[in-house]
Parts: sequence; structure tokens; C-alpha cells
Amino acid sequence: MEWFSGLVISINKVLWDVFLIVLLCGVGVYFTILTKGVQFRRFRESFRLTFGSITLRGKAASDKEGMTSFQSLLTSVSAQIGTGNLAGVATAMVSGGPGSVFWMWVSAILGMATIYAEATLAQRYKTIENGELVGGPVYYIREAIKGPAGKVVAGIFAVLIIIALGFMGNMVQANSVGGAMKAAFGIPSEVVGGGLAILSLLVFLGGVKRIVAVAEKVVPFMAGFFTLSSLIVIGVNFRNIIPAFYDIFVGAFNPQAILGGILGVSVQKALRFGIARGLFTHEAGMGSTPHAHALARVKDPCDQGLVAMMGVFIDTIVLLPLTVLAILTSGVLGTRDAQGGFVTGIELTQSAFAQVFGQFGYVIIAVCVFFFAFATIIGWYFFGLANVKYLFGKKAVSVYAVLVSVFVGVGCTLKVDLVWNLADLFNGLMVIPNILALVLLGGVVVKLTKNWESKK
Repeated sequence: MEWFSGLVISINKVLWDVFLIVLLCGVGVYFTILTKGVQFRRFRESFRLTFGSITLRGKAASDKEGMTSFQSLLTSVSAQIGTGNLAGVATAMVSGGPGSVFWMWVSAILGMATIYAEATLAQRYKTIENGELVGGPVYYIREAIKGPAGKVVAGIFAVLIIIALGFMGNMVQANSVGGAMKAAFGIPSEVVGGGLAILSLLVFLGGVKRIVAVAEKVVPFMAGFFTLSSLIVIGVNFRNIIPAFYDIFVGAFNPQAILGGILGVSVQKALRFGIARGLFTHEAGMGSTPHAHALARVKDPCDQGLVAMMGVFIDTIVLLPLTVLAILTSGVLGTRDAQGGFVTGIELTQSAFAQVFGQFGYVIIAVCVFFFAFATIIGWYFFGLANVKYLFGKKAVSVYAVLVSVFVGVGCTLKVDLVWNLADLFNGLMVIPNILALVLLGGVVVKLTKNWESKK
């Protein structure tokens, strides 16, 4: 297993240290320029479209009519606000220092323009197949790359996202749940994995309606509970808030001046882990959330593009700093475990909350992790499902549901570093065909945006 882990790390080093950082930031800059800074110019409109007509009792989603714009956002956010906000940011700060958070924010600001393009194109090229409303990157990839080549690239993307999110990504989510439950309640990871697998399968088999219904109820609850708990931790340690921001901004460019010196962090590591974990958290450019945004019932494709932007903002600019500040203000970053290694992952976040709540802090994070991860497992299953149907038709749905449930169960028991590295690998690979199509369709995004703005 060690040789395999080493191979994955070596591939990720090539993939993430230069190539994808340039690619993801580059496409964010590209769409920021093309849209004349849509994430800044239209932020107020994005907020209004997102929160202007909130309802938790919207019309039930249907195969033919899709779902409301807010239901699409909640389905998308259920995937974005996962354990990346709890465990991912912790591993990023251990591996890349506090400065990695700065680069996560940069990736999110640029990513708002990217996800605007993704959601707008997903709306533009959605269609009806076999009486069912469908949409997502595979459809705009085929528009971007005509002929047989387009079908091949779309097929490659479909396979990659099924592996990256449906299997590898959901193993990461389950892994964090297993660790949190063991630390809080002493429940063996195998037991947690089995229970989570069964619960996931019950939702999967309920189809789109059940997935949307769960997202509508779980996302607002989990976000509110986590926000309140985090603010208490930060409030107790309020004297350390300014030093925490100092560590973030100085650490982005001079990690050796702060805790990064203890952790052995360089600027390159801060940048690499910030961008990598940023992608894993907000998913802009990855090609995942367009599957939900494609199914929204909106008057204009750009309307959903603006709603999608707010998902990235909520996830990475609003909620992620809660974990960051809880960890930094409590002073747990850089502490070591019984084996002499740095405490990382979900255990680091639990340690931060335990500084204020004692043993109950482990319980709080265990509850948050469960809901965050469960919502993401459902969302990522949904994204993979669209591609399973694209490749194999509806007959493969049940098989896919069972397989994902098995991976969820197994994921609880694996070593955390290997799981995260595999997730990084497949997430990185699926970015490439998606970004290629987005760039080729940049002119379409500009045209749609101009048409939309001309009606204002």
C-alpha cells in the first residue's frame, strides 16, 4: 500500500504544484475579465436572486420540470459545504500553514466568475432526454467540442466525476465522519461506516425528490448550528482574532515568519494546499455543481449563474473562516499527537472546540461532521448519478447506488492521508475537460451575459 500511496503523491505533485494552480486561477481570471468582473458588479443582484424568495416548502422537484432556483442552490451547497469546511481546511493549514487560507479565499473570489460560467452554460444547454430534464458539463462539452471527439471528452469527464465524487470523494466524507464519531463517542469506524452506508442508500433509492427534500432541510440546519457553535469558540478567544488574521496574510507570502516555520511550510506549499483544498471546498471549475444548477427553473440562464456565485461565497468566504478562526484563535495548530505527528484533519477542528466546550466540543463537531458529510455524500451521489445515466442509462442507477454506499462504508476505515490524496488526484483530473469546454465556450457566456444585462 505504501508504494501506491507514494505513486499517488508523486502524480499529485505534478498535477497540483503547478499545472492546476495555473489552470484554475487562470480560468478564474479569464472569466473575470470576459464578464467584466461579474462577481463584483452583480454581487448585489446575486444576493437578491438567491435570498429574495427563500422557501423551505417549494414545489417538489420533478424529473421533467426540474427544481426551483433555491432548491438547486441548496443541492449544490449541500455538496460544497462538506467536510472540506471542517477537515479540509484543517489539513490545509497543517500542510500549508495559515497562509493557505488566503489562497483559498483568492481561489473562491476567482472561482465565483468560473462557477457563474459553469451554471450559465449548464442552463443554456440543458435538455429533455427520455422524458427527464438533464444537464451538466457533458452537454456543454459536446457543444464546445463538436463531433466524435466531443463525445469522447464528455465520456472521459463522466467517468472521472463518477470516480472522483461518487466513489473517492464520498470516501473522504465518510472518513471524516468515522474519525469524528470515534473521537467523540468511541464508536468503532466499522460500525459508523455500516450505519452511514445504509442511511445513504435509503436516500439514494428515493431518487431526485428525496435528495432535494433532504438538502432543503439539512443544509439550513447544519449551517446555522455550526455558525453558532463556531462564534462561541471565536468569541471566547476574541483576543486572538487579529493575530489570526495576521498569520493568514503574512503566512501567505512569508510562512517562515509565523507558525509555518514550525510546520516546515513554504510559500509554494501554502499556495498548493490553499488552491487544492479551496477547489475541494467550493468546487468552482470542477464541473460538479452545474448538474444541480442545470435543473433550476429560471427565466434566464444568467439568473442561475448569479445564484451559483452566491454558493461559492457562502461556502468559502462566509462559513470556512469560522473553522479557520476557531482553530487559530484557540492555538491548537501545530500541536502533536501521541505518535509525535501534527494533529490534523477533523481531530484538529475537534481539538479547537474542546478548548472551549471541553469533551462536549468533540460531540459538537461530530454532529456537524455527520450532517455536513451526509449532505455532501447525497450531493456528490446526485452529481455522479447524472453521469451514470448519461453513460449507461437508468438501468444502472440501482447498481451505482449500492456501489456508492459500499464505498461510503469502506471510506470510514481507511487512512486519512491516502483518502485525501486520492480525492485530490481524481478531482484534479476531472477539472481538465471541464475547463477546456468552459474556455472554448467563453464567447457564449459573454453573449448570454450581454443579452441578460440588456434587459435590465
